[in-house]
Amino acid sequence: MKIYSYKDLSKQNVDTLCLRQLADDASIRESVIAIVEEVKVSGDTALKQYALDFDQVTLEQLYLDKATLEAIASTIPEAEKAAINTAYSNIRTFHAAQISTEANIETMPGVNCWREARAIEHVGLYIPGGTAVLPSTFLMLATPAKLAGCKEIVVCSPPQKDGKTNCYLAYCAILLGIDRIWMVGGAQAIAAMAYGTESIPKVDKIFGPGNRYVTQAKQLIQGTTLTAIDMPAGPSEVLVYADETAIPSFVASDLLAQAEHGVDSQAILVATSRQIIANTIQELDKQLEALPRKDIARAAIANSYAVIVNSAAEGMHFSNAYAPEHLILATETYAALIPLISNAGSVFLGNLTPESAGDYASGTNHTLPTSGFAKAYSGVSIDSFIKKITFQHISNSGLAEIGPTVELLANAEGLQAHKNAITIRLQAQDGY
Repeated sequence: MKIYSYKDLSKQNVDTLCLRQLADDASIRESVIAIVEEVKVSGDTALKQYALDFDQVTLEQLYLDKATLEAIASTIPEAEKAAINTAYSNIRTFHAAQISTEANIETMPGVNCWREARAIEHVGLYIPGGTAVLPSTFLMLATPAKLAGCKEIVVCSPPQKDGKTNCYLAYCAILLGIDRIWMVGGAQAIAAMAYGTESIPKVDKIFGPGNRYVTQAKQLIQGTTLTAIDMPAGPSEVLVYADETAIPSFVASDLLAQAEHGVDSQAILVATSRQIIANTIQELDKQLEALPRKDIARAAIANSYAVIVNSAAEGMHFSNAYAPEHLILATETYAALIPLISNAGSVFLGNLTPESAGDYASGTNHTLPTSGFAKAYSGVSIDSFIKKITFQHISNSGLAEIGPTVELLANAEGLQAHKNAITIRLQAQDGY
């Protein structure tokens, strides 16, 4: 892990240090374009061939139905079942509180304006497989989708070697009231949901994290179809701010929890002294050897770095420039730092709040902006699954109030028909 001193970094150096690879490798893009086009043209046939090519699985049917999911879900161990139930309850409670009704506003006498929420009718959820199968992501995406009232939820996830899913994803599906999972992964899953195939319905918006191929596919379809995506995404990341009140073993565990996601993950340490960094690195070396995914974590740590700052203000300044997906404040004085945070996906406060709590069960959503997009994007929420429609109604008295203003502005812009739409009503007002 390379160590930098904040006071020695110019603004250009900070910008360069904060720059992440946005998964736009030319060869990956070319491969994804070819996959997307093949799915667009050949539909289910292409999906079955990709399952054979990429997953080494022969699929007669692309989806698992409710009966199959129930059978798989019945094999879940009781302890894991209880853990999923707890996580689901917390996630549902947190997201349900986001549902609200906005007030009807009278902007001037007789002119009423308001907004009403409507669910996005058809949504697609991508649940990654690969090196880790993520039932937590299923809960994080499907729970707000269900609460929002989406009419159709299409779920895609890569097949296991037996052509099916595991008991954890199957149990999540039954818990959430989802009757079908399509065994499709990678860029081809994104293409299938964007364009639709013989068996997979076309959706209006696609959600979910994935590898560089999935990310590239989401960016591609956003620019070439009417299908929206949740947010731009790249490799997962964490920034830990640690001062003299931090506990190095805790900090190291947080960095490694992020690093084990993938070799391209980043785990950044911002500390107020070299001693904190040294103690944390010592703990990293100790804890790393006990991890089953230590090779992945070690590669990610090698891709990461530490920054020494002279104050909490400097630490937050660097953090805001980096705009981390996850920000951990490993300090007892975290409350004073909250007002200084302007760019972060999700924030974890104090020495007893690890990122993994939010990843699984505290209730907040773990589908978050990465690669610096936290400067402009929020994590997934109820709002991600709805759009808001504005309404307005003007009464007789309201038309008299607002009419002259609209006439003057329309005339100033040279739009006579706009002006006439008001004038004709004012002239006929007595008949209304």
